[in-house]
This record gives sequence, C-alpha cells and structure tokens, in this order.
Amino acid sequence: MADAVQSWSIDNILKKHLPHRGSVDEDDQNWDDKKDWVSNIPAKKWPADPAECLSNARHEFGEHGGVNMSIEASATFTVMEPDTMRKMFAGELGPDRDFYIYSRHFNPTVLNLSRQMAALEGTEAAYCTASGMSAISAVILQLCPSGSHIVASRCLYGGTHALLSRFLPRAAGIQTSFVDINDMEAVRAAVREGETRLIYAETMSNPTLTVADIPGLSAVAREKGLMLVVDNTFTPMVVSPARLGADVVVHSVSKFISGGADIIAGAICGPASLVNSMMDPQNGALMLLGPTMNPKVAFELAERLPHLSLRMKEHCTRAMAYASRMKKLGLKVIYPGLEDHSHHTLLRSIANPGYGFGGMLCVDMGTEDRANRFLHHLQNTAQFGLIAVSLGYYETLMSCSGSSTSSELSEQDKALAGISPGLLRMSVGYSGSMEQRWAQFERALAACAKDNVVVPHLPISSLSYGVNN
Repeated sequence: MADAVQSWSIDNILKKHLPHRGSVDEDDQNWDDKKDWVSNIPAKKWPADPAECLSNARHEFGEHGGVNMSIEASATFTVMEPDTMRKMFAGELGPDRDFYIYSRHFNPTVLNLSRQMAALEGTEAAYCTASGMSAISAVILQLCPSGSHIVASRCLYGGTHALLSRFLPRAAGIQTSFVDINDMEAVRAAVREGETRLIYAETMSNPTLTVADIPGLSAVAREKGLMLVVDNTFTPMVVSPARLGADVVVHSVSKFISGGADIIAGAICGPASLVNSMMDPQNGALMLLGPTMNPKVAFELAERLPHLSLRMKEHCTRAMAYASRMKKLGLKVIYPGLEDHSHHTLLRSIANPGYGFGGMLCVDMGTEDRANRFLHHLQNTAQFGLIAVSLGYYETLMSCSGSSTSSELSEQDKALAGISPGLLRMSVGYSGSMEQRWAQFERALAACAKDNVVVPHLPISSLSYGVNN
C-alpha cells in the first residue's frame, strides 16, 4: 500500500536499505533492529526549488476531464465482490490500486493533497489531518509507546509544549526533556538510552524565532538511533527540513499554506512506512483516533498550494523590509533576516535560495502594558494590522505572545524560552502597498508617544511623525 501515499516512485529505496527509523510497531518488537539504519541511502536528485517540486508532482484531473481534481465526498466506498472487503481489511488491497474502505482511512481527495504535500517537503509520503495539533499528536503517539521519552526544544508553540509537558505524561506516560535545541551536547545528554524515541523541534521557534540546526540535530538522531520530527509551520518553502535530515515534517496547514485564515488543517510528511502504519486498522494513530480531513477542505487547499511560493516570497520580502526599518528607528526587533540575529548565518545556510528569511518578526516592548498599548494603536488608530492569533494571513496579525499563544508555559518556562512579557509577535501580511502599511506603523508609534508610552530603545526624536497623517 506504500504507493498510495508516495509522491513519486523511488524504487523502494527505504525498503531495500533499512526498516526506516519511522517503522515502529505498536508492540515495539525488534526496536534494536529497527533503529539500525544506513545513512548512505541513494538520494533522489531533488529540484532546487520547492515550487519546482510541486510542479513535478502528479496533476490530478477531474472525473470528467476538468482541469481541477474532483471532490470525493463519500464517507464509505462500495466493492463489486464480498471477498474484496476482506482483502482490503487484511491490507492486501489499498489505495495504490484504487481500493478505498472508509474516509477515516484513506480518501482519494485527501490523498491527492497529501501527494502534493510530500512533493513540497521532499518526503516519500504524506497524509493530511484535521488540524496541526492532531498531526503532531498522532505522530508522537505512533512513534512513542507508553513509558518512552522525548527530547524537545524548550521554545515551542504553547499548545505543543502543553501536549508534551502535561497531557502526554498524564495520558500516556510519555515524558519530555526540554533543552536548548541548538546545544548539541545538551541534546545528547538528555537522551535516555533505551527510552528516548525522538527529538522534536520547530524549524523556526514560536514565538522567539530561534532557528533549529536541523543538520546538526539529524546527526545526533543518527548517532543515537532516534527519529527527528520537525514542525515547519513557520517556514514552508523557506526551509525544507527533510532535505536537511529530518525524518518527519509536520505542519499546521491552517497557517501560511492555507493563507486565508479560514481553514483548520494539518499535515504529516515522512516515510511511507510511517504513514501506512498510522492508517493500520489495528494500531494506527490516524485510523483509530480519527483526525480526519474533510475532502472539501482538501480540495480548497490543493487549489492554494500552486501560489504558495509567490505568497511566501511576498511575506518574507515585507518582513525583511519592516524589520530593517524598525531597527533603524531603534526598536528592539527580532528577525532572522537581520545580520545581528544570532541564527542569521545558520538560517542562510539551510534556507532555500530566493525565499528570504520568513514572514514572522517580533518587537520586544519590554512590558505587557506597553505591548498592549502599541497593539491598540496598530489596529485601532492606524489600521496597520489585526490583533489576532495565528499567522500566514494576507493581513498582518499581531499578538502579545506571553499572554496568548505561549500562555500555556509557566513563567519559568517562558524565561528559559526567552519569551519576555512584552514580546509582540507579528505575522507580516501583504495587503496594501508596503509604503502605505509602513506609514500606518509610524502613525501607531506616534500615537504611543502622544499617550506618553515609552517605547524601549526608541529615541524620542523618532516619534515626531504626526498622528493625523
């Protein structure tokens, strides 16, 4: 059934050379054998640009020859002979031969979108889910049996941090050690022999925008016989973690990939053995937990993927321009595209050429009160953006991270992660002209000055811009 989820034929490279690190059975048989893998797997010559990878993926036409694929909205599927049903449940027949059981298992429309996601990320396979958190949860539960251990970045999206630090220990006995993910010695030291199953990181951390050294983490994972799982939600197109050594790439597709702030969805990209195991009727996390993507949602997303590269380039171009101008004004701005960012060189070395440094930036206002006042003027006085969580929208979205999307972290964990009380996170949009939006930003700064709100690191002379402009 592996062909059902492959983005293209790779001549069963993984099967010939190893039981992949992802092929972990629920009963955990032969784990010692499964963690022995070959690092010199013959590599497919990938196109240099993720947009070219997408273009090379199979184009699905509609049932009657339409240029767009059809939507298969059926929950269940019929067969011609009774014995076919037995063969499907036994795994003898599957989507690779156009046999489908039930849309909680494989659905043709969702499968087509999943092939596109595999092409985008350069993985053997992929499957899409109902949300980003369901993708993360399902991967972890598939790879980590009860009583196992995870090494994770100490700076993660608040929901992921809560899953790892609270929910999984209570519900599944899975423990996590949080470390500075770019301190390879700390990562190695946190690994528990015989217990640790995976290393978990975000390509660009939410919200502090630290960049993970994916090649370095991959080397540690190889050395220790672990899986490397990377959340690439902040940097689709910008970085391709699987090409850098990640075994599994997860996404909240709701964000940049969707681009419309109107869809909740997720994706799991990795080896076909893992994706198929997650659909196993007896032990599969996707099959049994049921985070099923609606095929109508899959169709919507498939229509948006072709212009993702254009959107990401504009997000990144504007984020770079705003960050540079904010820095000149004296604001404490955090953006990996700036040369003084501690991970600027790292990101430049792993990023795909031509996409910039991401569409997210942060401004540290020092205190939550200052951040909230600035947010008020950015939205209500100047119409620069919208006070809202999430990211990847065509309008700029802004929030004070410590009291919103990172509120699940304790004060101590926030301090360790570098999340200050006044950290203002921006997902930079591309609506309106850049100069129009920048004038609105300056207007909000001037309104803060009128309110006697002291902006850290900002000279008073910078606030002379008229509030009525």
